[in-house]
Amino acid sequence: MHTKYNQGYQQYLERMQQIGSTEMIINMGPQHPSTHGVLRLELVTDGELVKDVIPHLGYLHRCFDKHAESMNYGKSIPFTDRLDYLASMNNSHAFVMGVERMLGIEQHLPKRVEYIRVLVCELNRIASHLIAIGTYGIDIGAFTPFMWCFRDREHIMNMLEWASGSRMLYNYIWVGGLFYDLPVGFEQRCKEFIAYFKPKLAELDGLLSSNQIFISRTANVGVLPSDVAINYGCSGPMLRASGIKWDLRRVDGYSVYPELDFEIPVGKGLMGTVGDSWDRYKVRVDEIYESVKIIEQCLARLMSDFARLPDFDPRAMVPKKATMKAQNYYVRAENPKGELGFYFETKDKSDIPLRLKARGPSFNNLSVLPELGKGVLIADLIAILGSIDIVLGEVDR
Repeated sequence: MHTKYNQGYQQYLERMQQIGSTEMIINMGPQHPSTHGVLRLELVTDGELVKDVIPHLGYLHRCFDKHAESMNYGKSIPFTDRLDYLASMNNSHAFVMGVERMLGIEQHLPKRVEYIRVLVCELNRIASHLIAIGTYGIDIGAFTPFMWCFRDREHIMNMLEWASGSRMLYNYIWVGGLFYDLPVGFEQRCKEFIAYFKPKLAELDGLLSSNQIFISRTANVGVLPSDVAINYGCSGPMLRASGIKWDLRRVDGYSVYPELDFEIPVGKGLMGTVGDSWDRYKVRVDEIYESVKIIEQCLARLMSDFARLPDFDPRAMVPKKATMKAQNYYVRAENPKGELGFYFETKDKSDIPLRLKARGPSFNNLSVLPELGKGVLIADLIAILGSIDIVLGEVDR
């Protein structure tokens, strides 16, 4: 193997050869429920103390990048759903934005299409964060938040299934438009859900945020300084919890986000240190509040200025064949877990990319774990890993 690509493996071998007489190697995963998927963490421990953490990936390889190089852009959209399968709408939104920009049709999409996209993406963002909060509660030992989060997520799943016909992997956002318009009565039902959900969210917030046991397990645990977060390429709630106000919905201003009013929550160290596990949890809770605000604004526009018309066709701009000139292009969007990016290398007059590379936020966010996990207790390592909120489908791709 070439020395350039062998360096990490050599460092691993050297570390294994330096195991002391009081140290022990423990495998956490790939079947461990708190690794949030098939992730194997190799721990070097001294009693209950973690000396080193070595993540081993590759147990859930999706081959997305190579799949996308063998089929046209439209056929790749169902595969984007399978990256972060808890936020499928957000994945396909990022992907189709890149293709639309390369085709030069992004500025010509109907406003109703854009507002529907943002609506379903924000619903999916709430569903993803509810999973993150619920499973984090159960990692720490709180079972009730887990049940509450899944109960409320179920309402969102039902609505997105009503719109797309699929429960988790939607294939709803297409290049140039949508698979179908929203079902008749969807906007009203969504308004009813928001009215139901607001007090439930406040109840969930109160149950965990001020719980002394939860605070003891998360405050001042796994502190991620802002400079370390930047150097590791962290994004999303991981980065914002470290006090950096960076949200691509504001920074890049894509789709109709510039027309919407919402805040960007950041970590403030209210219970401990800025960038600790509690801050990462709280940023996600606060983002749900902001997503609710965005959904309310989208519904207001979809029921007034851009209301349903009998002749509206959400597929009117869907190209029969997405052929484009040869170019290199990178598109990025704010997924629930951070910056999801797609790098396209296209061939001239072809609707199949020459090269496609996905940049999953969970991969970079997970790479900082060895830094956060040194010198902590094994129980704290579970709290740190849960606060990162990873999905292995986009780590391995």
